[in-house]
Amino acid sequence: MTATPPNPLIHRLEHCVGLDSDSRAALLAAMQGRVRQIAARRDIIAEGDRTDSVTILLSGWACRTKQLEDGRRQIAGFLLPGDFCDLQMYMLNEMDHSVSSLSPAAVCEIGRDSFERLLAAAPRLVRAFVRDLLVEASIQREWVLSLGQRSALERIGHLLCEIYVRLKAIGQIKAGSCAFPLTQTELADATGLSTVHVNRTLQELRAASLIVLDGHTLTIPDFDELAAAALFSPAYLHLDRPLPRPGGR
Repeated sequence: MTATPPNPLIHRLEHCVGLDSDSRAALLAAMQGRVRQIAARRDIIAEGDRTDSVTILLSGWACRTKQLEDGRRQIAGFLLPGDFCDLQMYMLNEMDHSVSSLSPAAVCEIGRDSFERLLAAAPRLVRAFVRDLLVEASIQREWVLSLGQRSALERIGHLLCEIYVRLKAIGQIKAGSCAFPLTQTELADATGLSTVHVNRTLQELRAASLIVLDGHTLTIPDFDELAAAALFSPAYLHLDRPLPRPGGR
């Protein structure tokens, strides 16, 4: 029999913050809601939407985007399996950005009532979800630093390192390789570079044997070398750091 893949949100939370058995069971029960299949490069949630559910990416990749009236777009973050698409919607009235799929994807939607029951039944999850929002803000600050100060090679290399480390945390790295559905246009929209500059930078990374891109697969032969070239430190991702106890130091 084929083993059932682990739930990506459970896997990530257990890796990052730890879950007790009650929290794990309550979260799994809440996620037995509606699962929606989405084609590649489609809106999961559009800017201005109002929703009465919380959406979790179960498989595939997605991105957060802001777009100007003339069509110019900025990618403000990448979502990987186990990430919330709209956790902030629990407290806000409407989406201030769009979330779009980058590959075929599946999402789970937990209704507001079910989500509120989940938070009441498992208080540790409240702190874990708040931590998720804080880590997302930390990633945003790192992206601002990249846009303002890093060179093109550092920007692209840093982003590849970030994605690699985040995929590793959910068990989606095999022999130094991972799925990589991003186009050069999407890399440009995320890093503030032109597609020509992205292409030139990828060639430079390949020539230095820092990465191998084969179709939709990324291989990093020596992660430490790429991290050094990109000035990457994973500290801002706050992985492998146990959730502190209430009232603890």
